[in-house]
Amino acid sequence: MATEYGQGYGLGSGSGHAGDPGARRHLLPAWLRAPFEGRSWREYGYVLLSLPLGVLFFTYAVTMVSLGAGLLVTFLGVPVLAAGLAGCRGLGALERARARALLGLRVDEPEPLRVRKPGAMAWMGAVLKSGASWRSLLYAVVQFPWAVFSFCVAVTFWSVGWTMLTYPLWFWVFPAYAGQDGIQLYGDGTHQVYLDNPFEVTVTALAGLLVTLATPWIVRALTAVDGLLVYGLLGPSPLATRVVELESDRGVVVDTAAADLRRIERDLHDGAQARLVGLAMDLGLAKEKLREDPHAAARMVDDAHGEVKTALQELRDLARGIHPAVLTDRGLDAALSSVASRCTVPVTVTVDLTERPAAAIEGIAYFTVSELLQNVSKHARAASAAVDVWRAEDRLLLQVVDNGVGGARVSPGSGLAGLAERLGAVDGVLVVDSPPGGPTRVTAELPWRTEPLPR
Repeated sequence: MATEYGQGYGLGSGSGHAGDPGARRHLLPAWLRAPFEGRSWREYGYVLLSLPLGVLFFTYAVTMVSLGAGLLVTFLGVPVLAAGLAGCRGLGALERARARALLGLRVDEPEPLRVRKPGAMAWMGAVLKSGASWRSLLYAVVQFPWAVFSFCVAVTFWSVGWTMLTYPLWFWVFPAYAGQDGIQLYGDGTHQVYLDNPFEVTVTALAGLLVTLATPWIVRALTAVDGLLVYGLLGPSPLATRVVELESDRGVVVDTAAADLRRIERDLHDGAQARLVGLAMDLGLAKEKLREDPHAAARMVDDAHGEVKTALQELRDLARGIHPAVLTDRGLDAALSSVASRCTVPVTVTVDLTERPAAAIEGIAYFTVSELLQNVSKHARAASAAVDVWRAEDRLLLQVVDNGVGGARVSPGSGLAGLAERLGAVDGVLVVDSPPGGPTRVTAELPWRTEPLPR
């Protein structure tokens, strides 16, 4: 395995340090500084923009869909409806960009149109059959009433809070220019209640302070709902995402199988095949010398016998690399113990399984541990290692721990990256924890599957 140990560790790590902006210590708690943070103002701006954009989206969507549906009795209805849905997809792209810029919400683009053949009719059919188009239309319809509600709530709380908070600065306006003592809370023919004395002005400012401090959190809750709408309706559907994952995994499986076949072909050609060719030539020479020089022929046959043993050992090693017989006959415990015995450092193997998983999962688990132990032998400079295998509900977990130098990472093109891709092809996960100086802990997680019962 070409896995890097002790190289470049710490780049991109998530631990906080003095230079990490996420690790800054603020003098004020979050609830006090929230009204003045840039995030709060961006969220408030998002809510303000949602209303005019919501009106635009709703008007466009309802107009185009109603017009297209009304014209379906003629041929014009199909292109009008397709154009309306295509416009909704464009508006959805605008909304994703707005959410990314103001809310920091990164939503992937939905699945692209699958146009089977060129032409306007094929394009219109793809638009009409796309689930992302109809989800964009649904977003335009649903977002409008929510935008009205969130706009009214946000503007009301924001304006009332700051108005009451700053009341001590401008309450003099009422007696000077409005002919009354202050803000009127109540009034009838005989009684009027104004906020005009110092106590009432102070209480008003304190109430405004509470409303002002609460407003960013209220707006944040409103934008959280907006984020759910954008993520759920304008992003890729779970089914489409799963299809893309399966297509990618299928490509990884095909590439892995092709690479394994090339490796087997290379090993046969450069190893056993070349040795057997040389053996055939040696036996031919020995046959020719048998009558002329029997002693020399005997020595050549003896050398050929040694070559046969070597070729057989190479073939056994190659067969073990394809699928070891001990794994088929005795399971993971015996197979992993055999792998551990060939490691250059002492390895403790613990397998806690009450039954055997499916052959495919068992094989992947075997080769995963085998590659990780090869990594320990070649790169870790460890004194000991341990392998643990157990089942947790519907998952098979493998863990390889060594006390080496650490610094292992899943970098592009490395052995761990290739191993992670192979595990991902069967819905598996690889987690590497390897701080500088060790220990290195690599955990692999595979789906638990059992062989189907014979019929």
